Amino acid sequence: MKIVVVGTGYVGLVSGVCFSDFGHEVICVDKDQAKIDMLRGGKVPIFEPNLDTLMQSNMAAERLSFTDNLASALEGVDAVFIAVGTPTRRGDGHADLQYVFAAAEEIAKSLTGYAVIVTKSTVPVGTNREVEKVMRAAVPDLDFDVCSNPEFLREGAAIEDFMRPDRVVIGVETERAADVMHAIYRPLSLRDYPVLETDLETAELIKYAANAFLATKITFINEMAMLCEKVGGDIQMVAKGMGMDARIGNKFLQAGPGYGGSCFPKDTLALARIGQEHASPMRIVETVIEANERVKARMIDKILEMCDDNLRDKKIVVLGVTFKPNTDDMRDAPSLTIVPALIGRGAEVIVVDPQGQAEGEALLPHVKWIENPYRAVNNADAVVVLTEWNEFRGLNLKRIAKKMRSPRMADLRNVYNRQDVLDAGFEAYVPVGIG
Repeated sequence: MKIVVVGTGYVGLVSGVCFSDFGHEVICVDKDQAKIDMLRGGKVPIFEPNLDTLMQSNMAAERLSFTDNLASALEGVDAVFIAVGTPTRRGDGHADLQYVFAAAEEIAKSLTGYAVIVTKSTVPVGTNREVEKVMRAAVPDLDFDVCSNPEFLREGAAIEDFMRPDRVVIGVETERAADVMHAIYRPLSLRDYPVLETDLETAELIKYAANAFLATKITFINEMAMLCEKVGGDIQMVAKGMGMDARIGNKFLQAGPGYGGSCFPKDTLALARIGQEHASPMRIVETVIEANERVKARMIDKILEMCDDNLRDKKIVVLGVTFKPNTDDMRDAPSLTIVPALIGRGAEVIVVDPQGQAEGEALLPHVKWIENPYRAVNNADAVVVLTEWNEFRGLNLKRIAKKMRSPRMADLRNVYNRQDVLDAGFEAYVPVGIG
């Protein structure tokens, strides 16, 4: 199959690289010439483990290429995947679809033969039908079908998720389109990975429903953590006991400073908005959104209380600011709420993050970045574990405590054991959900 992927952001680039590894001919298109030049040089603009190696091998095999010329890329294409951004629209919380529709119109004007137009971006219900209208308006006699093919990629494990998926969802209207999509994903179905075929609206909803449910699990365990602190419970054991129930499962039950990233905040807001627009309010989702903001505020209070309610001229070292480990993504990370709050209360903030500085420098302009955690903690008054990078799981706590002016730790990911921290010489240890 010949595939064109429009957009070389996180979803587009990972999808394009993985499709090419299936053996398809893939051309990734982007208007950003600097990004195209970088990709042609074998370098990726995002951090995703092993993506650069896989991309380079498929470029060498001449299955994968990059261009800014959409018209030339579309010649003889079987499927065009739209993988452009759908950020939250300012003011109403809805997904901003201007880039999706602009891509659809440009595709319509350049397409020379039949192709399946596949929306890979996360879009509200009804978007694929709007894509069809936009394309029909641009070129009324165009021969094409539309398809909804939502992505389910976890940052930091995206290649594994694409190559060994829990499921592939394809929303189609015609048998012709279904045949093309099943051919594209044949390398997965041959290995018995499920490919679920639905209508357009159902496929669109599956993506939002899945992300909203996972965000709900995270928020639920965070609220249980707050209750544990009040009554003397241990949230880690509560989560373990819950997770042993096969109906619940043990994933997404780790208490922490709230969810963030490119999907959960945006998709919960969009789903809540979709419900409002269709007079079917998503009350649970709306509450999850509000509760997640309260969780972040509670983390600020925990740090403040640990520092005797005074951060003025205190040196705080923050370990990790990306929304999760194994990514450089800062979108809606809890750090973007917590760190400015510490600075606003007079603290000097030092940040250590293996991949966060490139994006974080612009988003957190008043912090100092230091690569080495042992150098960062010199004369520090507190350490805050905000992202559970592996680099932070095995630190020499005695060495850190000796370097600090006032050895205190707020472990907002429950990476360490309280007694181990105190035995290492810390005078205070504040976890999440352990009373």
